[in-house]
Amino acid sequence: MFQGATQINLDAKGRMAVPTRSREPLTQGNTVRLVLTAHPEGCLLLYPMPAWEPIRAKVMAFPSLDRQANLWKRLLVGFAEECEPDAAGRLLISSELRDFAHITRQVMFVGQGSHFEIWDLESWNRQLEALRSGGSPNLPPGMENFSL
Repeated sequence: MFQGATQINLDAKGRMAVPTRSREPLTQGNTVRLVLTAHPEGCLLLYPMPAWEPIRAKVMAFPSLDRQANLWKRLLVGFAEECEPDAAGRLLISSELRDFAHITRQVMFVGQGSHFEIWDLESWNRQLEALRSGGSPNLPPGMENFSL
């Protein structure tokens, strides 16, 4: 279960140091391959390969002549890149993925249960401000009686 949020600075080569507390759970203590891909809301997704494979299989099963399905394939599978942390626990985020997510230097690394989201810090802050200024957020269907 990946959770928590950490602000991270990328180095000059576009590498991000995975937070120490997330490193071992993410790689399961060895050199498990990871997958970085794009999300339609403008962030990046980081999955351990075992968690990514069933998602990729579902996306690849979309009908090939459906325009909407092809857009999702292009985004999720087209941007997907296999990677693994270097000896210092850093991941290289390609220039294509950095451009997609408008990532320059500072990112937020946000746990989402089965994966992490990687947000450009300014985009993350705009999202939080919109949530705060919009009053109470609308809960997803079926969670109308949810309380904290």
